[in-house]
Amino acid sequence: MAKKEYSKYQSNAISGYYGNLDTIMLQKLGEIVTELYLTESEKKKAQLWQRAQKAMTKLKIKPAIMNHIMEKKNPVILAKNLNDWLKQKKK
Repeated sequence: MAKKEYSKYQSNAISGYYGNLDTIMLQKLGEIVTELYLTESEKKKAQLWQRAQKAMTKLKIKPAIMNHIMEKKNPVILAKNLNDWLKQKKK
């Protein structure tokens, strides 16, 4: 497969996305926490927890922490950890 050539604008957009991936994933986790509090459907909650796990994987969260969050599936625990991760990001 041939290497794809990108314009300068496209290259800057791509590098900007990957340069800010941690910020983007933290924001997505915040949105997921909100949705988890508001949704009543178990099917929707299961989908949200899958999205949360993918976001935590992209953030390279320690497996022990991620496993604990996923075992409990408690939005409060996720929210508290997210708050800690946001504080670390600001430092």
